[in-house]
Amino acid sequence: MSTRTLISPAQLARPRGKALYWVAFALVVVLFTLAFLGPLYWMVTSGLKTTQEAVQTPPTWVPGSVHAENYKRAWEVMDLAKLLMNTLYYAFGALAFQLVLDVAAAYSLSKLRPVLGKMILGLMLATLMIPATVLVVPQYLTALDVPIVERNLLNSPWAIWLPSVTNAFNIFLLKRFFDSIPKELLDAASMDGAGPLRVLWSIVLPVSRPILGVVSIFAVVGVWKDFLWPMLVLPDPSKQTLAVGIYSLATSVPENVLIASLTIASLPTLILFLIFQRNIMSGLTAGGLKG
Repeated sequence: MSTRTLISPAQLARPRGKALYWVAFALVVVLFTLAFLGPLYWMVTSGLKTTQEAVQTPPTWVPGSVHAENYKRAWEVMDLAKLLMNTLYYAFGALAFQLVLDVAAAYSLSKLRPVLGKMILGLMLATLMIPATVLVVPQYLTALDVPIVERNLLNSPWAIWLPSVTNAFNIFLLKRFFDSIPKELLDAASMDGAGPLRVLWSIVLPVSRPILGVVSIFAVVGVWKDFLWPMLVLPDPSKQTLAVGIYSLATSVPENVLIASLTIASLPTLILFLIFQRNIMSGLTAGGLKG
């Protein structure tokens, strides 16, 4: 059965059709490249300019003179080392909790099939329809005075870690992947005497590395780019994240130094994506085992 395309093979075989195809293809590639790389280029080069050149209108595409010391000044004046360590601490703490609790929830819903499991999953997915800003006030009041334990979580990493665990999207991704693992494989392990936890540890997790990598990246990036919630629950400047710390000091430094600090703050997640982009795609498209 032939596949229908926008341009028929007969038209593509003609010189004019082939030329139009490649022109359109090159134009789309260039436009998308400019749309994605243009802001990054502007941010990096603006951090190399003088203050006057960084804010002038119209902007210059190439710095008139390179001032690499702006990046060093941003690192020192805005104490980016401290902010970076804080953010890494919060991000990898949230990652650890998500891997343990979200995997347990997804495995239970997928393989253990609890009573009302479908209804629980449906309620989890329904939370994705609620705008995050709607939940800010109740979450803040809860962090201010946690029910039962009656503890104040402000300026505590728990205020970042606990809300990040309840990630319905990651649980759904994990469950869909676990659903694709052949039941016969798990039944064979059970016949050999393996319990549910042993099956999870020895069978399910080893074959789930692609989706675990995707969830890990989502967890780290989610904490890294979050702004409103850390600003509310971490008022202490010594415990703030990169995004909040840079915002707090934005009015006390020149624009070129501020842009340089934003460039430094963007680099870790950008490098993370470039290194693991193949793992991200394979994890999102993986359908289980082959063979």
